[in-house]
Amino acid sequence: MSFRSNPRRGRRTLRLAAAVTVCALSLSIATACTSGDSDGDPRSDGAGNAPVTITFWGWAKGTEDVVKAFNASHKDVRVTFEQIPSGNAGGYAKISNAVKAGNAPDVFNVEYGALPDFVSQGAVQDITPLVPDTLKAKYLPQAVELTTLGERSWALPLDAAPQAFFYRKDLFAKAGIIAPPKTWAEYRAAAEKLKATSPNTRIGTFFPDDPGVLEALAWQNGARWFGASGDTWTVDLDGPATKQVTDFWQHLVSDDLVHSQASFSQQWTASLQKGETAGYVGAAWGGGVLKSTLADTSGAKGKWAVAPVPTWDGKPASGMLGGSTFAVSKDSRKAKAAVEFATWATTTPEGIQARIASGTSSLFPASPDLVPVAKAAFNTDFYGGQDIYSVFIDAAKSVKQDWHWGPAMGTTNSSMKDAFGKLGAGGTIQSAVDASQQATLAEMKTRGLKVAQ
Repeated sequence: MSFRSNPRRGRRTLRLAAAVTVCALSLSIATACTSGDSDGDPRSDGAGNAPVTITFWGWAKGTEDVVKAFNASHKDVRVTFEQIPSGNAGGYAKISNAVKAGNAPDVFNVEYGALPDFVSQGAVQDITPLVPDTLKAKYLPQAVELTTLGERSWALPLDAAPQAFFYRKDLFAKAGIIAPPKTWAEYRAAAEKLKATSPNTRIGTFFPDDPGVLEALAWQNGARWFGASGDTWTVDLDGPATKQVTDFWQHLVSDDLVHSQASFSQQWTASLQKGETAGYVGAAWGGGVLKSTLADTSGAKGKWAVAPVPTWDGKPASGMLGGSTFAVSKDSRKAKAAVEFATWATTTPEGIQARIASGTSSLFPASPDLVPVAKAAFNTDFYGGQDIYSVFIDAAKSVKQDWHWGPAMGTTNSSMKDAFGKLGAGGTIQSAVDASQQATLAEMKTRGLKVAQ
């Protein structure tokens, strides 16, 4: 599969599923199925030659710099930016409440996994008339697929998030691990060696607060959590491919071969700083997070490296862990200006350079033509000069096809996260997935969707 592959079967499935989501729901879909900019978006706000002013909410590092660069280079559109918490940390709730109250921003960031939820609830605009094929062609097809629902465009993709494995070269060498693990069996064997050599050191961490990691691992293993046939959804969170993943990680947790810590918490950071965590199963953006997290740690520079994420058979395969888009809120009357800003931010060298000017962001653009720009802007001294973007590029090529997010991922994730909280009190990773399956089914039925039993 080439970097610009065209997964037709996956797109057909997604379009079918999305058509059910967008046009069969009884909840405010009349609004969701219309497209915006009812005032024609003149190049002013009705005040002479004043520029169109749009509001934008986002949270990612470097976002404010993008807005400043756009405003400095554009005269007819001006962006007013408000920093909000990350989506799962309260940002999505803030956006949803603003939509309900009628005071939402014109444009906001939303992750791929959350986009169908916003669409199904009528919170975002159909921007298809503003997204020509020439624009779609600038993005990775897999990213376009994740923003296309019911054969309509609902957002513009910012980045892709193929999986990667970050590891401490010195700690691996100390344990006699010659090379990073290529398979999950090798990952467990390496975990055992690390613990035997340094009793307080673990190869990685299970994050009980972040279902996204498990979702990416299930995706990598070929799981298909959501699909549709006709007007009926299928939900298969607890299928065999997912169970293989949950069983594997449950044994790692039960055998004390990985830590169980909240993602990016002080506890997790301290374990990295002390050398008690020797690896991190993350995504392309994790390269910047790890670098900034350990920037002030003595001796960390040059000790970390990046490798392909382990797979079950040793052959390249990846899911995506995160990735963001720009969506236009349902009530915005300035969709043209909003898309103009989002297009600039996601498809121009200037937009990407502004975002990663600090040199700490390892953003992997959804526009393949801009990957060299991101690569050139990221200082790899922390990784001993390794060309980490070559790992990300190969990972992007190996992203599994036919994965689709469901229309109630807020419920899917929150129920799974709640159940993960019981891991230390008799709960298991699989029981958390089972609980999420039931909660998801119940929510979809409440929204009026047909769901296969």
